[in-house]
Amino acid sequence: MSWDPATGTDCGAGLGGRTGSWDAHADSPDGPTGLLDGVRQWLAESGSEPTPARVAQALREQGRVLGDAEVLGAAERLRSELVGSGPLEPLLADPSVTDVLVSAPDRVWVDRGGGLELTAVSFPDAAAVRRLAQRLAAVAGRRLDDARPWVDARLPDGTRLHAVLPPVAVGSTCLSLRVVRPRAFTLDELVAAGTVPPGGDRVLRALLDARLSFLISGGTGSGKTTLLSALLGLVGPGERIVLAEDSAELRPDHPHVVRLEGRPANQEGAGLVALQDLVRQALRMRPDRLVVGEVRGPEVVSLLAALNTGHEGGCGTVHANAAAQVPARLEALGTAAGLDRAALHSQLAAALSVVLHLVRDRAGRRRIAEVQVLERDPSGLVVTVPALRWGAEAFAYERGWERLRGLLRDGSEGGRGL
Repeated sequence: MSWDPATGTDCGAGLGGRTGSWDAHADSPDGPTGLLDGVRQWLAESGSEPTPARVAQALREQGRVLGDAEVLGAAERLRSELVGSGPLEPLLADPSVTDVLVSAPDRVWVDRGGGLELTAVSFPDAAAVRRLAQRLAAVAGRRLDDARPWVDARLPDGTRLHAVLPPVAVGSTCLSLRVVRPRAFTLDELVAAGTVPPGGDRVLRALLDARLSFLISGGTGSGKTTLLSALLGLVGPGERIVLAEDSAELRPDHPHVVRLEGRPANQEGAGLVALQDLVRQALRMRPDRLVVGEVRGPEVVSLLAALNTGHEGGCGTVHANAAAQVPARLEALGTAAGLDRAALHSQLAAALSVVLHLVRDRAGRRRIAEVQVLERDPSGLVVTVPALRWGAEAFAYERGWERLRGLLRDGSEGGRGL
């Protein structure tokens, strides 16, 4: 299954367009790579841009006369290396690709929604991977070198960058790029893709209409951000959504969205803007919906406090292996932030109503595995109760369904038809 109905391109095709033209593995001094090295040096010394005319001039300086196709191929490859993403450009341009992972010069993987696939794309050597990682980090305004051998940043187009240099990464620089598409998927598209079972969209629409606070849980790459963006697009156009994220990834299709993004400390250790700071600022911006992109630290305290003081309909995501583990996960985060167990569970009981849990099966398909409601057990601790379970034809009802249906009916017109 692909996240996008469009078919992918052949990512193994070379940039030169002809067999043997500008092959990345032609490493002889007189071969294409040797020529490009000479062109690159000439451009650097002259301070020229890698335009076709300048590339042709550089080739003439080396005593080489090539045809138009070869000159254009050289210019495109140099442009890609200097200002683009090098050999990874065709992969990142593929609308079906969500992740590009480089673990070695000749081991480039992609995820198109159906699991990881090894591509035919490769780099000349490990140094080329390192250069690309460092240049992308510089584009994001971050430092990546032996003194600071890893980076986690967002590129200007929204792509999430993570890179680790040797010797921390054994053998070769490891580069991970998560593509954030400019357009959010609609709920109908997620139903068609199988993420939401048939008829499940009615429950999710009612959840938004009822202004119930909820969390989307799941593992890495399970589709939490994709689902949350789609759901936020269902919020009424008259409501103001304020997003607080470490890295801006949510792209809701909504007319009134305010985005706040965290910032790491600079090289002197100053300038840090943490997610907890963003949540506090968001509360002063009159949000109708307060959204925390990923709850993973002390911001859980501010979020629960906000949801207990009239900010209904708030939501966010959290990493967890199952919906039943979400209370324990929040308890661990709250305890680390200095909130005792009893106080956290008291706030949690009043703040959150529903957990949507996403999984990714072995075939790479993402789906809502379960919907659970929160309630207090006899000891006063918050637990989750299964309400809906994934089914190929529709959600299957569990013992917590009557409680969930009551919440939906009380809060929305759409919920009364469930």
